[in-house]
Amino acid sequence: MMPPLPPVVLVLAGHDPTGGAGLVADSEAIAANGGWALTIPTALTVQNCHDVSRVIPADPELMLASVDALADMPVAAIKIGLLADAPTLIAAERIVRRFPGVPVVVDPVLKAGGGADLSTPELCRLFVDKLLAHGDILTPNRHELARLTPELVDADDTARAVALLSQGSQGVLVTGTDDPLPENDRQTVTHTLHTPESARQWQWPRLPDTFHGSGCTLAAALAARLAAGEALPVACEQAQHFTWQSLSHGYRPAHGQRLPNRLFHDRNAYAKLL
Repeated sequence: MMPPLPPVVLVLAGHDPTGGAGLVADSEAIAANGGWALTIPTALTVQNCHDVSRVIPADPELMLASVDALADMPVAAIKIGLLADAPTLIAAERIVRRFPGVPVVVDPVLKAGGGADLSTPELCRLFVDKLLAHGDILTPNRHELARLTPELVDADDTARAVALLSQGSQGVLVTGTDDPLPENDRQTVTHTLHTPESARQWQWPRLPDTFHGSGCTLAAALAARLAAGEALPVACEQAQHFTWQSLSHGYRPAHGQRLPNRLFHDRNAYAKLL
């Protein structure tokens, strides 16, 4: 008898042709964490391992129709990535509203790893106004956290996270890989989970390279863990562990940022087939 379908994660994200980030990255991370990904493209991109040169938003009506066609699939969590314009953001909000009670992981993809800006101040405001009330956990890096709270000019990360929590989010996991906290040494990376009740920090050894798709990997792994029923703090810790392992086993392309190896568990099994 065939086994049942793993916990299903509905993914709304852009397509990255390199496979380092976007829908491919999300699908790999979700599968590696025991889930099954349903993928709805929110944008096509022209990019490589250096940077993004063009973003083409998806047709929002096509996004909605795609979800309609998947109505018989038991969605257990939702992961939201790149939303490149207002119509696709509104479509994402409409889609999330169809799944009340389902955990939602929102990854605010506002800037490419190579530096290209993928959002605007207006779109950031719409992001906060429309999506945060539906998101169980937001996963910004420190730069994205600041962009989502521009009114808090001199505030620290905690004050910014509290401001986002007041908008309706149930948790904010702030990652410190690209922009370390001033008090941290350069040998570790600190990630902080803020919830209405408490805050918790994790520290990980800093890897020497820069990576393409680490944020997507973390958010997608977290969604898979929540889909499987893990509590938020446990899911956050396990998703961070998986991401660190994916990066430490990553690949070095000829040029540009390194690529995470989200299938590192299967490396030895694959080698035996050669």
